[in-house]
Amino acid sequence: MRVCVVGTRGFPGVQGGVETHCERLYPRLARLGCEVTVFRRTPYVAPVRGRRWRGVELRDIWCPGLPYLEPAVHTLMGVLAAARRRADILHVHCGGPALWVPLARLLGLKVVFTTHGPDYERAKWGPLARLMLRLGELAGVRCAHRTIAIADHIRRLILSRYGVEAELIPNGVELPRGPVADDGLQRWGVERGKYVLALGRFEPGKGFRDLLDAFAGLGADFKLVIAGGADHPTRYSRSLQESASKTEGVVLTGVVKGEALRQLYAHSGLFVLPSHQEGLPLALLEALSHGCSVLVSDIPANRSVPLPPDRFFPPRDVPALRAGIDRWLGRGISDAERVENLQMLRERFDWDRAALRTLGVYREVLGEGPAV
Repeated sequence: MRVCVVGTRGFPGVQGGVETHCERLYPRLARLGCEVTVFRRTPYVAPVRGRRWRGVELRDIWCPGLPYLEPAVHTLMGVLAAARRRADILHVHCGGPALWVPLARLLGLKVVFTTHGPDYERAKWGPLARLMLRLGELAGVRCAHRTIAIADHIRRLILSRYGVEAELIPNGVELPRGPVADDGLQRWGVERGKYVLALGRFEPGKGFRDLLDAFAGLGADFKLVIAGGADHPTRYSRSLQESASKTEGVVLTGVVKGEALRQLYAHSGLFVLPSHQEGLPLALLEALSHGCSVLVSDIPANRSVPLPPDRFFPPRDVPALRAGIDRWLGRGISDAERVENLQMLRERFDWDRAALRTLGVYREVLGEGPAV
């Protein structure tokens, strides 16, 4: 089964939830027998020797480094390339790239569309971009052969808005094997258990401004580590970096992946996710897999992960966020809660199961049998 993938910036080691989703999913589909080709965007990726990574073919396509043109141009070229390759399945991720799903259908491609959430609700987009993202979601849901939703609140949104029943296939998480070293922490000037960790892109919807304001009022003997950055420098990202540089105890690491990120997770005193809008937050799943004590905003995406009620705080509520950090820095996490979290992750968020169910959707689209 020849599968072509568009809508992701690429992988390995590229910042973003969609990118991590694809990095985990497609090698597993390759092991299940699919011939997977992922079209990557040249501004984000380093060349891979042999153009294969863990059984996945990586094809790099040029696109302009502009946030509005980049996904549109890249996806168009990817759709045309998939048609030339006579792909059995074209898998499109996200609403913006889904604008080209009708063209893919006209070219005779079988299309699966995965929605990672209503991107048009993100604060970073202007009116025109939000309109295009809405139209992309509409095109993807109406014109793809099947739609996949990564969380139940997204599945319900698609059903209520379009009357289409999407296949629910949640994100997964890879559980750590054995203890995690701490020799890399000195690079950031932090100590085990003595820092709060946050992770994500520098954009308004991630709530990092709220986090900085909350941390600045604590006066705690802890540091705040924010791992991530901006894909394209903006007024907001520059302002955030400037504010962080003026706040005592804040460490900006830039984008962190691999072993360095595992160490930051494993030895944090508290992981905070202050987002205003998410799809299904992989960063939260990864934090829980490392046994982190967590504090997250009370939004539908975060509620997709079953946590005790006092692990949530009202989004945008800086005093509540500050109080929550102060409370959980002192408490940490019990062994019992850590064990419960790991069991929950095994039962609900498993990449191998996600790959099997995605393969089932492909087979159903090709008339080879029902979805798993």
